[in-house]
Amino acid sequence: MRFLSTRRRHRMAGLVVLLFGLIVAGGVYYAAAPRTADAETADAQKIEAGRQLFLVGCASCHGKNAEGVGTKGDRNYGPTLVGVGAAAVDFQVGTGRMPMTNAAPQAPAKPPVYTDEEVEQLAAFVASLGPGPEVPDEQYTDTSDVTDEELAEGGEFFRTNCTACHNSVGAGGALPSGRYAPALTDTSARHIYEAMITGPQQMPVFSDDVITPEQKRNMIAYIEAMRDTPQSGIGGGSLGPVSEGMFAWIVGIGGLVCAATWIATQSVRSKRKKGEVEA
Repeated sequence: MRFLSTRRRHRMAGLVVLLFGLIVAGGVYYAAAPRTADAETADAQKIEAGRQLFLVGCASCHGKNAEGVGTKGDRNYGPTLVGVGAAAVDFQVGTGRMPMTNAAPQAPAKPPVYTDEEVEQLAAFVASLGPGPEVPDEQYTDTSDVTDEELAEGGEFFRTNCTACHNSVGAGGALPSGRYAPALTDTSARHIYEAMITGPQQMPVFSDDVITPEQKRNMIAYIEAMRDTPQSGIGGGSLGPVSEGMFAWIVGIGGLVCAATWIATQSVRSKRKKGEVEA
C-alpha cells in the first residue's frame, strides 16, 4: 500500500492526470457534438465552381479577375464587377440579362442561361471579390402579411420614386437614347428588390438608408397588387395619359369625324335624289 501511495504522489502524476482528462473531454465532445457541414469548405467549393463558370461565360467581357476589359479610347467593353455584390449577379444573370447576346443600349430580360445553382455559384464568386449588396432575405420579399396601411405606404413610395420611369402601375416606359424602363408585371419580388439596391442599367440605387427594407417590401406589395387589380373597359395597356390621349384622338375623334362625314354624304345624296324626282 505504501508503494502505491508513493507512486500516486509522483511529481508527474498531476500532469498525466490533466492530459488524460483533456483527452477524455475532447473525445466526449467530438462524439457528442452535432455534425454540421463545414461552412468554410462548402463556401470555398461554391466560389471555385463560380470562378470556373465565370472564366467560361463572363471573362471575355469582364476579365479573368472581374477587373473589367477596356477598349480603345478608354471605353469599358465590360465593367469591373469588384464590389457589385451577389445581388447584382443574381439580378443580371437570374433575369437572363447576362450574358448579353448583342450590343444594345441596355440588356433586355430573356430566359436565363444558367440554372439557379449556377447563378448562386457565380454570385458567390463575385461576392468574394469585394463587399457589395447581398441577395435579400426572404422576409423582405414575402408580401403575404403586408397590411392595408403598409400597402398604401408602398404605393406612395412607388408613385414618388418610380412612376416617372415605370408608370404608376409598373407597366414600364421609354427613356432617352434607346433605353427603357422595363415592365414589372412579370418580375419576381426578389429581383425587384435587387434592382432597387444595385441600380441596374440607368436605374438609380435606392439603398437601405434611402428606402428601408420594410418600405421596399411594401413597394413590392403595391406592384403585386396592381398586377391583380382588374380593369374595366379598355385599359389601353396602362401606359399613362399620353397613350390614352392618343387613343382618344385616333379612335374617339376619328370616329366622330367619320360619322359626321357619313351623315353629310348621306344628306347630299338624299337631296340629289329628291331634286331628280321633282325635275
